Amino acid sequence: MTTQTTRHTRQAVVLAAGLGTRMRPLTLTCPKPLVEVAGVTLLDHALNALVRHGVDHCAVNVHYLPEQIEAHLATRGDLTCHISNERDQLLDSGGGVAKAHNLLPDRQSAFFLLNADSFWRDRTLPALPALAHMDGLFDDTMDMLMLVARHEDAVGFDGKGDFFMGADRRLTRRGNADHAPYVYAGAILARPELFQNRPAVFSLNTVFDEAIAKGRLAGAVLNGLWLHVGTPQAIGEAQAALTAFDQKRSA
Repeated sequence: MTTQTTRHTRQAVVLAAGLGTRMRPLTLTCPKPLVEVAGVTLLDHALNALVRHGVDHCAVNVHYLPEQIEAHLATRGDLTCHISNERDQLLDSGGGVAKAHNLLPDRQSAFFLLNADSFWRDRTLPALPALAHMDGLFDDTMDMLMLVARHEDAVGFDGKGDFFMGADRRLTRRGNADHAPYVYAGAILARPELFQNRPAVFSLNTVFDEAIAKGRLAGAVLNGLWLHVGTPQAIGEAQAALTAFDQKRSA
């Protein structure tokens, strides 16, 4: 199967079905994707980035407090949102993508995949166009293009880093190293065939590892600020970082 052009990708999947346990007590009555940072819900930070890139169809998976997310999506008039229902069973990250993708109108073309618990602020070239214009790598030699952030540009992340990147932009796992310079920034451009003929429940890490083993996972480095919002305390950290970032950029 040949995946169609990536430069005008107009469809996406957003993962929004998590329980948000680390965000309690806020998530006792509100699903994590609807928690606000700087006056905008986490979900809308993701959707706004997609709309800016011209995406007009988006599938969003739901599980915890799904009615709230469905009602919120119904208020958006700038793109068509398809609900992928996981009320009865969470399908893990990979299974959630596979099911949601089947709701998109074009199952043959590449699609964006975004997490709903992190977002970014660009300095120059917007991140999604950067993914979609990676010098033809995706069309020729890659199965997935992943947005990664430099460790020093990540807010709310205290891990050791996720990936190394070669001169050819290919990504490899941190493995047993003490530190890796790049963090997965929650945005991917993917071929749909990667999610076909899979079990109902599986992890995205399976897809990542298969692509890495084939040398077909490439990275685009975010030129900006990446914000991971996993706890109530991280909300204030994110808002302070955004304010400082905007002030520095406008100075």
